[in-house]
Amino acid sequence: MHKDSSTPNAAARRDALRRILRAAPTRRQADLVRELEAQGFAVTQSSVSRDLRELGAARLGDRYVLPEDGIAGGTPVRSLAGFVREIATAGPNITVVKTTVGTAQSVAVAIDRDRWPDVVGTISGDDTIFIATDSQEAQARVVLRLRATFNV
Repeated sequence: MHKDSSTPNAAARRDALRRILRAAPTRRQADLVRELEAQGFAVTQSSVSRDLRELGAARLGDRYVLPEDGIAGGTPVRSLAGFVREIATAGPNITVVKTTVGTAQSVAVAIDRDRWPDVVGTISGDDTIFIATDSQEAQARVVLRLRATFNV
């Protein structure tokens, strides 16, 4: 089977990965590889790692979760509080959020889904999020909310 992340097989593999993650707590990528192979997918740990990143999955405690599954309650981002390490400003419109490695996308997706009114948009990497606001006042409100939400 083809392992390219842009093929239709990749989409089917990611759907299978979503089902696996939702069915039972999964602690190791090696377990995900075995489960996907049992379902007929030709995978490596590297391809599973890329798929987890594409899906925005991150470790929450001792297991992998999808952003939409790790989010609960009226303030979804609170469930990801353990991932945020530092909050800083970079000019009057950009806020930089440092996270644990591999979790920035999950935190950014949670902020986007929660539709914070002062946030124009987010860009995430592996351990860093840039949050854009349209004014310095909006940035100040976002920073206060981030600090309160993530206890940083």
